[in-house]
Amino acid sequence: MAKQPVDYEALLSTIEASFPMVQILDKDGKIVNEDIMPDLSDDELVELMRRMVWSRVLHDRSMALARQGRLGFYAPTMGQEASQLASHFAFKKQDWFYPGYRDVPQLIQHGLPVSQAFLWSRGHVEGNNYPEDLHAIPPQIIIGAQFIQAMGNAVGQKMAGKEDEVTFTYTGDGGSSQGDVYEGMNFAGRYKAPVVFFIQNNGYAISTPREKQSAAKALAQKAAAAGIPGIQVDGMDPLAVYAVTKQAREWAAAGNGPVLIETITSRFGPHSTSGDDPTRYREQESFDYWEQRDPLIRFRNFLTEKGLWSEEQEEKLIEETKEEIKQAAKEADQAPKMKISDFLKNMYNEPGQNITEQIEKYEAKESK
Repeated sequence: MAKQPVDYEALLSTIEASFPMVQILDKDGKIVNEDIMPDLSDDELVELMRRMVWSRVLHDRSMALARQGRLGFYAPTMGQEASQLASHFAFKKQDWFYPGYRDVPQLIQHGLPVSQAFLWSRGHVEGNNYPEDLHAIPPQIIIGAQFIQAMGNAVGQKMAGKEDEVTFTYTGDGGSSQGDVYEGMNFAGRYKAPVVFFIQNNGYAISTPREKQSAAKALAQKAAAAGIPGIQVDGMDPLAVYAVTKQAREWAAAGNGPVLIETITSRFGPHSTSGDDPTRYREQESFDYWEQRDPLIRFRNFLTEKGLWSEEQEEKLIEETKEEIKQAAKEADQAPKMKISDFLKNMYNEPGQNITEQIEKYEAKESK
């Protein structure tokens, strides 16, 4: 019998072995990989923790506001603080951010006022009226479409000769199954565009488990088809996420092209506040497993051991953040009510006769 030309099992094993998960802190906050510890000062370590705690409070208060009917759509972020805030911590103010709908914490840290984030959730037009110096666009609702947009912006940066300026964007494990994600990576790879792509693998595309979405053992390996580096990192480990992201940004900014980073993380709650119940498709063991790897507990243990963090610091920050969010919600409440006439004016640059008549009709009603 002739020898088979290819050993498919060996080929698959080789691919899978190419994507080990990068980790610096274990679930208890102990260093397991000293060699790749990022060069962060004590002040920077504390600031990163502050941002992660702030994000957890933002999540808690946003959930409460949603239950009160004071927010519209909201995608919970609890559990993904390291994946989101530690990655964002590695970027610079001049970098362009193309968020998905779960990436509001990074968007606020990039410069969006909290009140405007709340207005965006409510569907208010002012939630999309960004400050001129904010290098970001409103969160994308279409799954994975932000990869195409980010690629386009990054190609533009390269054509314009921008130095030390990159684009970054996120999607989830479900988003990685969308065609837009591959198309964005493929085009960016071809033109060596300065963009860092993230797949936040939180285990479930709404209710579809990760293992039912793709036969790929690592979603990071999808980068190979686009000719770009793919990395898998412990998304509950803020130091590993930061270190991997910083290197990826430097690679992209130096003209080497894009990088794909898969963060292995977990959302502790529902996919969104729009009727999802995770207890219907997740076992209690799954919640227990990931809560033992909570990024806040892990980083808190690490910083406490170094004498950089205390319960008193955290409680003070929590109260300050609650007050910040309370004031932002009040500010959002005071935004002028939207008018139908304004919707029509914004939609049409040169309205036809029938639209003009409708504008006049609604303006007359609204003036009463």
